[in-house]
Amino acid sequence: MAATASLSATAAATTTRRGFDHVDTWIFDLDNTLYPASCNLFAQVDRRMSEYIAKAIGVPREHARHLQKAYYRQFGTTLAGLMQVHKLQPGPFLDYVHDIDVSVVPELPELAAAIAQLPGRRLIFTNGSRRHAENVASRLGVLHLFEDICDIAALEYVPKPERAAFDQMLKLHGVAPAQSAMFEDMPHNLEVASDIGMTTVLVHSDYIDHPAQLKIRDWRELPGHIHYLTRDLTGFLKTDAAPKDLPITRVR
Repeated sequence: MAATASLSATAAATTTRRGFDHVDTWIFDLDNTLYPASCNLFAQVDRRMSEYIAKAIGVPREHARHLQKAYYRQFGTTLAGLMQVHKLQPGPFLDYVHDIDVSVVPELPELAAAIAQLPGRRLIFTNGSRRHAENVASRLGVLHLFEDICDIAALEYVPKPERAAFDQMLKLHGVAPAQSAMFEDMPHNLEVASDIGMTTVLVHSDYIDHPAQLKIRDWRELPGHIHYLTRDLTGFLKTDAAPKDLPITRVR
């Protein structure tokens, strides 16, 4: 597929992709990556974060919303900001914000089949909780395909995009970055992944929850830390993730 002049329409990139023929570990973010952002599941989490903050620190809902987004941008996750600034305990926060209705998440047998054919190990690497990842992946019909879930508790509450989060994940799961591929919906979360040698795939949608996502609209080529961009994870896994390592001018 030939590249177009603007990423807003399809995408444009000219790079030598790292390919996937060397990959033996497949690492997936959860929210708005494994499940389609169009199901709007994360809106429930987003709303419950504001509710929790308002109650926990005794501020109006509007101010809680402001803090929620400010901490997200400054600390990587809202939770990290709440822990550092307000000394809140993570467990009650995570339990509350992930107490949501996952029935809006569709079962995706084609995605399950595409993941099942990936050779090697498969991990979920999320800034959310294990319970949330298990609930959502089970609903999708893919939970049984993953070796393990590296959640925010396993990361000792240091979130992506921090290098320490990646170091912890690599240590806990014995991952060799140069033999790994990472799929993620937040472009800045792929910077460290690329730096340490992973093949990176940005799973893009129209869902906007961070300034880094807004910048995608101005891209005319992929930044160096993103080797692929796709709007169709299932299709990408079925086609582009086949072993290849060729020059490319393409984004799905």
